[in-house]
Amino acid sequence: MSCPSHATAPHTTTDIPEVRVNGTLIAADDIAREVQYHPAQSPEDGLRKAAEALVIRTLLLQKAKEVLAEGDEVLSEESLLSALLEQEAPAELPSNEECLRYFDGHRESFQSPDLLQVSHILLAAAPDDEAALQRARQTARELLSQLQRSPDHFETLARQFSACPSKETGGNLGQITRGQTTPEFEQQVFALEAGLANEPIESRYGVHLVQVDRKIPGIPLPYEQVHDQVAAYLAEVRQRLAINRYLHRLIDEADIEGIEIGKSLIQ
Repeated sequence: MSCPSHATAPHTTTDIPEVRVNGTLIAADDIAREVQYHPAQSPEDGLRKAAEALVIRTLLLQKAKEVLAEGDEVLSEESLLSALLEQEAPAELPSNEECLRYFDGHRESFQSPDLLQVSHILLAAAPDDEAALQRARQTARELLSQLQRSPDHFETLARQFSACPSKETGGNLGQITRGQTTPEFEQQVFALEAGLANEPIESRYGVHLVQVDRKIPGIPLPYEQVHDQVAAYLAEVRQRLAINRYLHRLIDEADIEGIEIGKSLIQ
């Protein structure tokens, strides 16, 4: 079997420039292996990202062995990095006033989740089985027509036609919040108002007829209930900024050959 003429050849170690950090060589093979963890729009961009990541890791490990207590050298590399950043770029805890100010400016982010009481009838069909999907869609249209005339028949039809275990309770899924069902089902269901959906809904499991028995919108939460969440978020943001500043300082002080951090690889 021949390959397409436009196929991109994989990078060899000869494609990768020699990169050194304070005299320490980062092996081309290590950069090539690292590429898989850095999705990019081009092979060159992937190489650059991989090399940058290994340069930063090497810098941090060098600094960890320099500034941490001698006994810490028995730690794993990941533990060394964590200990270094905890010492050199600690998280700054926000004050209560700062937390309250953030809460006041982002109140829409702090509310209880929307809650739906939902029933459905699942007409099962695999997404790659077009014939089964067409049959399910046709059955869904017929059942929807019946339900629009007689909404009180939903439980009866669910017990008769649904392929979901919820058929035993007349299609009742109980109360659901976001994140409890498949994304494609959730996206459509949470946009519905109370009552029978006017159109069938499709998911990876097939075609659904949906009835929203009750819709309870989320309500704003008081500051006291979300204080810890706000404080943790602000502390995380500050630590990321502190780590970023620390990394920039290490890069500025280091002797790095073969690459400019944040720019294209130097050939």
